[in-house]
Amino acid sequence: MLSVDEVAAMHSSTASISSNYPLISAFVAFALAQSIKFFTTWFKERRWDLKQLVGSGGMPSSHSATVTALASAIGLQEGFEGSLFAISFVFACTVMYDATGVRLQAGRQAEVLNQIVYELPAEHPLAERRPLHELLGHTPPQVIVGGILGLLTAVGLLRPLATN
Repeated sequence: MLSVDEVAAMHSSTASISSNYPLISAFVAFALAQSIKFFTTWFKERRWDLKQLVGSGGMPSSHSATVTALASAIGLQEGFEGSLFAISFVFACTVMYDATGVRLQAGRQAEVLNQIVYELPAEHPLAERRPLHELLGHTPPQVIVGGILGLLTAVGLLRPLATN
């Protein structure tokens, strides 16, 4: 059985999470980016793809939106001169660099490997393998649009919430 003090502490931590401007900014930016991907897929391919709500790759980059919103919100809340902003900024840059580098190249390699496996004779042991996931990384425009979305989320949409 929880004591009154333990219940009060749990309520206090729940209230602080729900008012955590950087955390909310990051989650909202992620949700917006994933939702936009869902609808852009429909406009491009004329089909609904629920995987776009949680999948990686595509326009805009939800990874970039998330880390940019986080770093921007930390900078706005804590100041851009502090260590916390510096850490979040370097983290954001690393994530965005990785999305256009390693992850993009891994996705392109998966495309080639899938094509090779597809062309194998049916009796080959690898012919029955499930295809590798190809949409892993992002092109530079996808990362830039994701970053802009994250910045706009933190500054334009949620900044008024932080002042209340």
